[in-house]
Amino acid sequence: MHSLSRRDSLRLLGGTVLGSAGLALSPFFAVPGLFAEEVDKRFPTPRQTEGPFFPDQLPLDTDNDLLVLNDALTPAVGTITHLSGRILDASGQPLRNHVIEIWQCDNNGAYLHSQSGNADKRDSSFQGFGRFLTSSTGEYYFRTIKPVPYPGRSPHIHVKVRKGDRELLTTQFYIAGDERNERDGIFQSLKTEAAKKALSAAFEPLPDSKIGELSARIDVVLGQTPTA
Repeated sequence: MHSLSRRDSLRLLGGTVLGSAGLALSPFFAVPGLFAEEVDKRFPTPRQTEGPFFPDQLPLDTDNDLLVLNDALTPAVGTITHLSGRILDASGQPLRNHVIEIWQCDNNGAYLHSQSGNADKRDSSFQGFGRFLTSSTGEYYFRTIKPVPYPGRSPHIHVKVRKGDRELLTTQFYIAGDERNERDGIFQSLKTEAAKKALSAAFEPLPDSKIGELSARIDVVLGQTPTA
C-alpha cells in the first residue's frame, strides 16, 4: 500500500474541509452559462503593494500547510485557519495550472525575512510562506493561521498569483469587518466599497471543529485588475 505524502494529504484535507464547511464547488461549474453570468458581476481583484517582507530566503518547505515544517511534530502557534477559494479569469472561468503564493507574519507579528522588526521572536515552527497549484476547478487551499496585526497594519495575508514565469497579480487579503482596517493606510487606499469587499473574507468557525478552527474563502478574479 502506498502512503500519502503530506502534500497529497493536504490536498485531500482541503476537499474535506470545503465540504464539511458547506463550501463545496459551486453548482455553476456544471452550467457554464449561468456560472459566467454570476461571475461577470464580480469586481476584479485589486492589486496591492507587495510590501517589504516577501521572504528574502524561501523555506525548504513551500507547500500549502504553513502550520508544520516538513514532518516536524511541533505545529505553529495561532488560530488554525483553512483558507480557500478559486482563481478565475475575467469571464468567470476557472484557471488551472496557476500558482498562488501566500505569506504572512506569525502569531508574534514576525515575518520570514531578515529585516522583520522582531525577528528574534519569530515562531520557528511557522512556515510563513506557501504555494498551491490550481487544478481544472481553479480551487486553491491553504492551512495557515488567522492573520494578526502588528504596529501600523491591520491583520492581512499577502498574495501573489503566477503562471509559469509570469507574475499576474500581487495583493493582500483582509478580515472582513475588522475595525483595524479603518486605520490601515494600505486598506484605505482601496477607494471603493467594491474594492474593499473584493479583498475581504469572513473568518468563520469551522463547523464541528473541536479546537476552534476557522475557515475563510475568497476568490481571485484576474483580468483588468485596478490598483484601488
